[in-house]
Amino acid sequence: MKFFAFILLCLGLAKALPAPLLEFIEHSEAKHGDSGARAAKFLIAHMQEEDRKNLTADFLNENLDLAFEAKASFPWAKELPEAVFLNDVLPYAVFDEPRDPWRADFLEKATPIVQGATSASEAAQRLNKEFFKLIKTHYHTGRKRTNQSPKESIEQGKATCTGLSIILVDACRAVGIPARAVGTPLWTNGRGNHTWVEIYDKGEWHFTGADEYDAKGLNRGWFTGDAAKADADKPLHAIYATSWEHRGTHFPMVWAPRSQSVGGVNVTERYAQNPTGGDQIGVRLFANESRQSRIAAKGWLTLQDGSILKEFTTKAGTTDLNDMPRLPVKTSQSYRLRFEIDGSLLQSQLFDVPAGETTMDFQVKDLKPAEPEIEAIPSGPLSSEQAAAATRSIYQELVAKQMPERRKELDAKTITLDDHSLRWLEKTFGDAPSDGRSLWISMHGGGGAPARVNDQQWKNQIRLYQPKEGIYVAPRAPTDTWNLWHRDHIDPLFSRLIENMVALRGVNPDKVYLMGYSAGGDGVWQLAPRMADRFAAASMMAGHPNESKLDGLRNLPFGIFMGGADSAYKRNELAATKTAEIEKLHAADKDGYIHMSRIYKGMPHWMGLKDAESVPWMAKFTRRTWPKKIVWLQDDVTHDRFYWIELPDGTASKGQRMVATMDGQKISLKGDVPAGTRLLLHDSLLDLDKEIEVTVNDREPRSFQVERTADTIRHALTRRLDPHGAPTGVVTLD
Repeated sequence: MKFFAFILLCLGLAKALPAPLLEFIEHSEAKHGDSGARAAKFLIAHMQEEDRKNLTADFLNENLDLAFEAKASFPWAKELPEAVFLNDVLPYAVFDEPRDPWRADFLEKATPIVQGATSASEAAQRLNKEFFKLIKTHYHTGRKRTNQSPKESIEQGKATCTGLSIILVDACRAVGIPARAVGTPLWTNGRGNHTWVEIYDKGEWHFTGADEYDAKGLNRGWFTGDAAKADADKPLHAIYATSWEHRGTHFPMVWAPRSQSVGGVNVTERYAQNPTGGDQIGVRLFANESRQSRIAAKGWLTLQDGSILKEFTTKAGTTDLNDMPRLPVKTSQSYRLRFEIDGSLLQSQLFDVPAGETTMDFQVKDLKPAEPEIEAIPSGPLSSEQAAAATRSIYQELVAKQMPERRKELDAKTITLDDHSLRWLEKTFGDAPSDGRSLWISMHGGGGAPARVNDQQWKNQIRLYQPKEGIYVAPRAPTDTWNLWHRDHIDPLFSRLIENMVALRGVNPDKVYLMGYSAGGDGVWQLAPRMADRFAAASMMAGHPNESKLDGLRNLPFGIFMGGADSAYKRNELAATKTAEIEKLHAADKDGYIHMSRIYKGMPHWMGLKDAESVPWMAKFTRRTWPKKIVWLQDDVTHDRFYWIELPDGTASKGQRMVATMDGQKISLKGDVPAGTRLLLHDSLLDLDKEIEVTVNDREPRSFQVERTADTIRHALTRRLDPHGAPTGVVTLD
């Protein structure tokens, strides 16, 4: 031991060095050679003063030996730079937590979890997913203190973000993954501090929340929006990573604000790259006054009239107290929040929001039953303003009555009408715009095949397209027949799906899009013309038109996408023929038949996702809810309403054709116009305060003075729950 003491003295490290530390260095060099000696000296050079006085040689020897064992055992650790190994694998502590020995126990527990992993990232993901369940320790504000050792947290089964981060860092280090804690003393919005974890892999640091596994990978977390607004120049609002080596900066510990004992690195720049900006509220729901009584519940952000802007789910259980849904708002609007709790629909008081970000806490006892605000509706004729208010009120009344049933359908992702059920997969992209989300219905291929084949096509469809914003839905065809998507049960199922999404998921009814591939493309050819009044745009990919006609597409932008070599059933030839047809229709009617056609030269049935260019093209359009001209050609599946024309029950028939045009206050109908046809009118079409003139098949014009009535609105919304497409006045033709 005298020889090692002499060497240390020459290096200036042995000044009053306790005997256990000298013994630790001697052991490390004897067992691990020069690298062991360097590791021991590094650990000692940067340890806290209390550790110098109190740690035993046995404690330090075991920690170092097991760290070197991990370095030799796990593939991601073998080639680590020595500096990274020393600073972020070897240390026995993260902050100033009690120095309990954890490495042997964590190595034993973690090894089976990471067995077979091929990278540090994969191994860390596995640990984050399984380790906390194994030790039965999760987030809870009832823990005894912030900077608990792993032993203390495991004994309680409770820890906050700091304690959980210590556990994950130590679990990673136990199997040779460089890891460090990261955090901020205070978010820029004043909502408090937070701690998370970074791991080192292939020369880069990657972050994750502790006990917040995300199947989509690392560098994801609820806190990224807050972290993006961190300020590197303001110590209170910067983001720091722990470092065993002191490099002139310390990690600010909120539980020990005067302490500078833990080294730190300012890493704010890595996080503050994409500030989200905008006004928003964070929402937490509590059972009572206790901050430990959070409730997970479905919720909706609504306007004063009950219009739903965004659906969300509150957080509870083991999630961090600052992990909450954040909703975009406008300071010029007033809002309510609705919550579904134990089968009941409850709502908050009306509130305004301040600029920037704010957190709003709600208690169940302060919520009231959510009743639609039905404004007093006059019994007689309505003004345009009264009609607009009546439409909102009646719509919300109907939604409230139907919500339980429609909510069950959305939760189950299944709608059943008569003998057919529509199931779907869905993904959500982007943030919800202030005017509501878009909805993308994307139909799969297959058909005329066993269910397993069509199931495979269905599961593939959900992966095909990625709109910049919107709810992307891949429905499963209710049958396995060749004509999957153009049988008569599809239309009402899609109508119900659209209504549900508008009523409960914040979808804008004017931003619904239809698309489909192969047999799904067959369906687009058929469904788009006959349901054109429900969509903003439609695109057909690699489908066969069969007997479909283009007449009904007058107000629906339509995309044709086909491989130039897709010759089966002459799909490529027919796509070219249909392109020529729609071009001719557009040439004769410049305001109608907007289209995009791509026949990719040399491409087979699978177009290699070249057809994805259809998505941003469609997104440019919103629905023509009240067009000035309608061309209605009935398919073999008939409808009794198309835009603002409604037929008497039982009068629709295949091949029936009608053209309706509007010029100022004059309406002209030509074609098959049965007696009892109803004109569903709205002030978006013409001025209902003025007389209108209707001509049918060039006969003598008739004049009408139309009244806006609540009965007209209720009748229309009862038949079709479309808040933007509800007429306020009606004319019945004899």
